[in-house]
Amino acid sequence: MNKCSQVKKNSQTLATQLSIKGYNLITNGTDNHLVLVDLSNKGISGSKLEYICETVDISINKNSVYGDKSALNPGGVRLGASALTTRGFTEDDFKLVADFIDECTILAQDIQTMSGPKLVDFKKTLETTAELKERQTGIRSRVNRLAEGFEFYSEID
Repeated sequence: MNKCSQVKKNSQTLATQLSIKGYNLITNGTDNHLVLVDLSNKGISGSKLEYICETVDISINKNSVYGDKSALNPGGVRLGASALTTRGFTEDDFKLVADFIDECTILAQDIQTMSGPKLVDFKKTLETTAELKERQTGIRSRVNRLAEGFEFYSEID
């Protein structure tokens, strides 16, 4: 199978798994390498999920979605499958990626419950609350353990 086909399969697996977990997907899925997620039903912003994911070594991008009042506070995220696919990730690995993103979302929701809506307070709450910091560290450890099983760049077909 060529890498392009694998990228699409991985992206579709990620979209399916997130949908099963109750995430609102723009266009109800994907036909390419990207999954666009509207987080409005999760009650957190794309900026907050992007921040949490960044702290656990997952790279995603905040993204504006329909209904946002400001591009400065986007209500969604954009997830791509290309980079992990080039490292050798398959559909089963992307099921784990969906689990990690869901864990990050739940952590973000819990932080926001304690901090309120402001991003600056959100970041401070994470840094100063031992239980939240411990959960963050646990996710980062598992993310890195998974990533260590794959070459940084695999052979390109």
